[in-house]
Amino acid sequence: MEEKLNYQEDIEIDNSALDVEWLRQASLTFKFCKTEANIKKEIDIKEVVLGLIRADLDKQIRMNPEEFEITTKLTETVINNTILEDDEYKRCFRVLLEQKYELAVAKAAVKSIDSKKTALESLVKLHGQQYFAGPSVPRDLSKEWEAKEQQEKINQKIQIKKRTRKPHDK
Repeated sequence: MEEKLNYQEDIEIDNSALDVEWLRQASLTFKFCKTEANIKKEIDIKEVVLGLIRADLDKQIRMNPEEFEITTKLTETVINNTILEDDEYKRCFRVLLEQKYELAVAKAAVKSIDSKKTALESLVKLHGQQYFAGPSVPRDLSKEWEAKEQQEKINQKIQIKKRTRKPHDK
């Protein structure tokens, strides 16, 4: 039995354990790609089954239209609509749609795990450059940005006051 993946948890990075994250990266990538491949395989199988159901229903409808309560002329449109109304066909089609959704999620997870790899590479570079080292706490960039914007506003006000001064104010 395959291990159930927790996409959200697996794509998150524990920046205090970059070595462990790197050790897990290859196996996570493989598991995500394998999950994607397995879902694609199930979709392929379900599409074949759906085609077989369609073919069987088409044959039955053509042989016994009265069994399907068809009272009009037997046309391709009537046959297709009758197939689409069949309970087994609808059930199989719903399962196929659900599997296609799961495939989309799996593809997004594979893309995310690749992004995680890139992020890990960048974090390791920063770590190697002593970005996280030392007794100082890492900078809060949002506060620094806010302070920079406030300083720019003050500087603009000073510039405006300098330009609007009259010669006798100096």
